[in-house]
Amino acid sequence: MNIFGIGTDIVSVDRIKKSLRNKRFLHRIFNEKEILKCKKINISSNCFAKRFAAKEAFSKALGTGISKGINFNEIIVLNKKSGKPYINITGKTKKILNKKLKGKKSKISLSLSDEKKYAVAFVTISL
Repeated sequence: MNIFGIGTDIVSVDRIKKSLRNKRFLHRIFNEKEILKCKKINISSNCFAKRFAAKEAFSKALGTGISKGINFNEIIVLNKKSGKPYINITGKTKKILNKKLKGKKSKISLSLSDEKKYAVAFVTISL
């Protein structure tokens, strides 16, 4: 497989925690599945911060950044039963992904980590 793009992002957990007080922010950025998962976790701000970083890292790997029609809540960060994180792309963002990749089959790989003050994500898109 060839690497199409890589992206990384680091986020202040406190910045995301403050932003979460705004319900509009919450629903503009996160999908309902992400919201339900993170609200179940004791330190939910870290959960949300990792997902925010993953969305930014994905947009960088795609080469668009969060613009040009990419929607945060269409980049959905979930976990397999094993705990391994993965990204599911939906809606208009999926169409943009397919257009950028010229219909080629791709694999999105994701790594997440957090510490008290920061969350980080690393994404690769392979063809």
